[in-house]
Amino acid sequence: MQRAEYGVPPATSVDDGDPLFVQAIARAMQLLSAFHDTGKPLTLNEIASMSGMGKSAAQRVVHTLRQLGYIQRDADDRGYVPGIRILDHTRDYLRLNPLVARASPVLMELRRTVRERVDLSLRDGLRLVYAARLQSKRETFFATLVGQSVPIYCTSGGRAVMAHLSDAQVDDIIARSDRHEITPKTITDPEKIRAKVREARENGYALALEEILQGEIAIATALLAPDGTPLGAIHIAGSLSEWDAETYCRRFAPLAAEAAGALNRF
Repeated sequence: MQRAEYGVPPATSVDDGDPLFVQAIARAMQLLSAFHDTGKPLTLNEIASMSGMGKSAAQRVVHTLRQLGYIQRDADDRGYVPGIRILDHTRDYLRLNPLVARASPVLMELRRTVRERVDLSLRDGLRLVYAARLQSKRETFFATLVGQSVPIYCTSGGRAVMAHLSDAQVDDIIARSDRHEITPKTITDPEKIRAKVREARENGYALALEEILQGEIAIATALLAPDGTPLGAIHIAGSLSEWDAETYCRRFAPLAAEAAGALNRF
């Protein structure tokens, strides 16, 4: 169930001896995870291979999930894709997550003020997952998708999160991350990452230039639990064709900090 793109470990470790653990449910979720990093419908053989199952077991799980509406054939009958009923669970997560619910009006007001893309991301292991994305005037389809994830080590939101962790925790994230260049500007060197985290601690916000998307500038501030644990971040993303880094930070960092502060007071 590991998302290979960012080297993301399972959310929790699995105890094979746990008498309450249901292997059949785990297999179903493992199979659904095969769709995370594909850009096309998957054949049964591909699903079996990518989920680490035998073909016979995969066939039974696919059949069951298809009957329940969680997997379907694609429109051109080239293979299988997730079914529409998965969206019911996405909606449930978003509406029942108290942080997302509280953040929605704050994010909308921030978007009206900055007129750039505003995102809310939540931490999951070594990645941040976008739970809200308020697009700007120049967005692509994939830049608007809730559920899209980015690695912690090279993103503004990730550095904002790491700024509220101990040095040992930061070192652990760096060591376990699959540090690779997503763009030519992606910072992968451990010491340079640590320097960016120290910079975020000093400034109260984190900055990333073209590390995930060429031409993009992004700043972020952390969202904190009452005990100070970082839960995620608010991001403001713009274009380097319109902004230089100094002006962008001067204009938007106080607004991002104000929005995060409004949520962190709860």
